[in-house]
Amino acid sequence: FGPNSSPPAPSSRETHPTMAPAGAKKRVLLIGGQFTGNFCARELKKKFYVTVVDCKEYFEYTPGVLRAFVRPAHLDSLTFTLQPVYERKMGVKFIWGEVKELNGDRKTASIKPICSNNMEEVGFDYCIICSGCNFGPFKPMGESLWFPTVHEEARGHSDWKHIDERYLEGRRRHVLEEYQKLHDLNKKQSTVLIVGAGFIGVEWATELEHFFPQLKLTIIDFLPRCLGPLPDGAAEYCSEYMSACGIKEFYNCKYDPKNPEFWKQIELPNGADEIYVCIGVKASNYFMPAETLSDKGPGGGGWIHFNKHMQVTKKPSLGGAVWADGSIYAVGDCNYGCIGEPGKWEMPPVPKISYPGEEQAYHACLNVMKMADGKDNLVKTWWPWGAGMFATSLGPHDACFVAGANENKNSGYMVNWWIPAALQKEIIETTKIDECRDRWIGILIWHFVHHTPVHLFGRGPWFI
Repeated sequence: FGPNSSPPAPSSRETHPTMAPAGAKKRVLLIGGQFTGNFCARELKKKFYVTVVDCKEYFEYTPGVLRAFVRPAHLDSLTFTLQPVYERKMGVKFIWGEVKELNGDRKTASIKPICSNNMEEVGFDYCIICSGCNFGPFKPMGESLWFPTVHEEARGHSDWKHIDERYLEGRRRHVLEEYQKLHDLNKKQSTVLIVGAGFIGVEWATELEHFFPQLKLTIIDFLPRCLGPLPDGAAEYCSEYMSACGIKEFYNCKYDPKNPEFWKQIELPNGADEIYVCIGVKASNYFMPAETLSDKGPGGGGWIHFNKHMQVTKKPSLGGAVWADGSIYAVGDCNYGCIGEPGKWEMPPVPKISYPGEEQAYHACLNVMKMADGKDNLVKTWWPWGAGMFATSLGPHDACFVAGANENKNSGYMVNWWIPAALQKEIIETTKIDECRDRWIGILIWHFVHHTPVHLFGRGPWFI
């Protein structure tokens, strides 16, 4: 172990203190090792014993995974194995396993390691939940192509039980299977329906059109146009591209697959040979107590309540008090995403994308360091200006980039498009993965994105 690594996780039979001895380095547990967990590990490794736990053995760059299903070789550039990066490069401890329960009173996490039927209990002084979410709102456990099926209970409900996506090779096998299915559909000139014309649906439709040109593609959305709340200019640009490629578009159209009139409305009276659902998100906070989880929200609720310091709280109906003495934080896609109520927002809904997740992670890390130093002037989070940036690919050679969007409809500006935007998206992907691998080029490029000395944009203070 390096100088910054934490002690090995104790076995379930061992007893251990739930708090570090006085004067010792404090311990931080990070639940999730992807974007926000990776950020927190890099931020806290010098001052704390850091342990990262993740259900799968690898990092996956989710914003680029659509390309992997139509060009499987691309998966190699989107993924890397976590243990060498965390333990050998960063010098923190990595546990490959699933958190089954988080105990706020005892400050312990019950973890089921991979390839073991025994539970292990790991104590901590502070915990940051970085566990993300799922993308299949119509599935019992939120299963979708866009995120690996890695939780034990979800694997029991999976449509691809024969594949274990906790392993990188399992993920690769799934990508290859889907690619082969698309290849066969293309040979038959099959009809494919994409449900949802947000940026994921638009990207998926245009990727399919480019790599499998014999497919007959249709995209629908219940909103009046594609790209939801983003500016009209970006929506028109994407719609014009899809129209030129022969992708049929139907808007103000509710997905109702059991209704024959629905299929007639979208000019597919015999149905579609394949359907891809590209709408919504679903919570996957199975390890959290019910008192901290929302009763409503996208996908039926289950999101972690939090306050403006990013600390986990009890649900409002139980008083909304800070949970676990304020030592547990929830950042990014796993949390409720907003504070307050419509018309009375303390913080309006934040998009579930990586930039605001990392900004929240930075604020949580600052507060963990303040608490460890005995300070009570905790940082308050805000709606980050970078949450309004969206890059939408239109195949490999075209894209559009929106900046300045917010919670209001049609907000933001399309500031880049065509080949320059496609190149910009490739640069973002390559350098961001490089940073997550703890390499110096990526770190140099991305460090000051969140460590900004002076905040000239957004709703936060000038200095923190």
